[in-house]
Amino acid sequence: MRKETAQSYDYAKQLYAAHGIDTEKVLQELEKVKISIHCWQGDDVRGFLFRDKELTGGISVTGQYPGAAQTAVQLRQDLEKALSLIPGKHKINLHAIYADTEEEVDLDSLEPKHFQNWVNWAKEQGLGLDFNPTCFSHKNSSDGFTLSHSDPKIRRFWIEHCQAARRIGAHFGEQLGQTCVTNIWIPDGYKDVPADRLAPRQRLKASLDEIFKEELDPQYNLDAVESKLFGIGSEAYVVGSHEFYMGYGILNKKLICLDSGHFHPTEGIAGKLSSLSLFTEGILLHVSRPMRWDSDHVVTMDDELVEIGRELVRGNLLDKTHVGLDFFDASINRIAAWVIGTRNTLKGILRAMLEPIELLKAAEHEGDYTTRLTLLEEFKAYPFGAVWDYYCESHGVPVREEWLTEVKTYEKNVLLPRNS
Repeated sequence: MRKETAQSYDYAKQLYAAHGIDTEKVLQELEKVKISIHCWQGDDVRGFLFRDKELTGGISVTGQYPGAAQTAVQLRQDLEKALSLIPGKHKINLHAIYADTEEEVDLDSLEPKHFQNWVNWAKEQGLGLDFNPTCFSHKNSSDGFTLSHSDPKIRRFWIEHCQAARRIGAHFGEQLGQTCVTNIWIPDGYKDVPADRLAPRQRLKASLDEIFKEELDPQYNLDAVESKLFGIGSEAYVVGSHEFYMGYGILNKKLICLDSGHFHPTEGIAGKLSSLSLFTEGILLHVSRPMRWDSDHVVTMDDELVEIGRELVRGNLLDKTHVGLDFFDASINRIAAWVIGTRNTLKGILRAMLEPIELLKAAEHEGDYTTRLTLLEEFKAYPFGAVWDYYCESHGVPVREEWLTEVKTYEKNVLLPRNS
């Protein structure tokens, strides 16, 4: 380890120790945090089953940065590069359209064998896999409806797709020894105000009941349901609202997914975590960064990310919360986007772990709000970055912006030739 890194860490260690914070124990806890890194940042949500299909479901990826992965082999290669620049061992989150197979197969007929190359790779890398049915960018979602569709034949197609996805998720969990979270999100909704809000939700509930009828071992697969406030093409009404899925998840013992871009543009999700933790089996987070709408920008160290980290740590919620990412940006280097977003999410959690939580809670309990505010504000200037640098270097990962040099070299040697 470089002398300057060790010296900075030793100084930070002493500062934190003065308030009862053991940085060594903190880093041991951070080591346990697995971020589920979304594969779809690497190829702009195209997948490999229907490469020429137009993106639908309110999904839009902007930018033409060169080097997007064109094959599953390229995508795994890019993920390996990103993971080499991120400390810790994590998970990869797949959508169903990322099946790696030469067989022509539709979504409702997918099987674990169509993802075996992903399983083999994950075993080699020591990674877990999470999964999502892909309920968009398909002829059977062309009018914006899937599991709540009024046509029973189309609804049946999507039910069978989600059933297949759950079995694939369970296969991932069994093969890899790490529980797979299989998350259902659908784009269903209306552009303008509907005459009937109830019927689509009745159909969605019935579809979900059928999807979850098959009991799977929770050691291998956990189910999650994800809400949304609005999207492109569903500005007036979304069938799967927060209220719908919160009720469904609590009643049916499913994880409730909170995507930080799926609420009002100025509404944060951090404050919801403590409430949901009291009533749910668990929580799935999709950490993103909304801007004006659910535009899925690369995660930065903004106030919302810091608050999410604080709520997870202060409430001891990390054990029951699955932290994943969900953004896609084709205006910058895609590998850099993964690295920035994942490292920031880890830093947000670390920063929370390095706060004097017990002192803050004691001051609050005693009504000493002056001490609470003082500590909160002064700790913003404490050298958590020195602890982060130490953590990175101890894992053989570049410190601070040094990782960008490796990304630029990889771009020159690997990414740019893909477009030549």
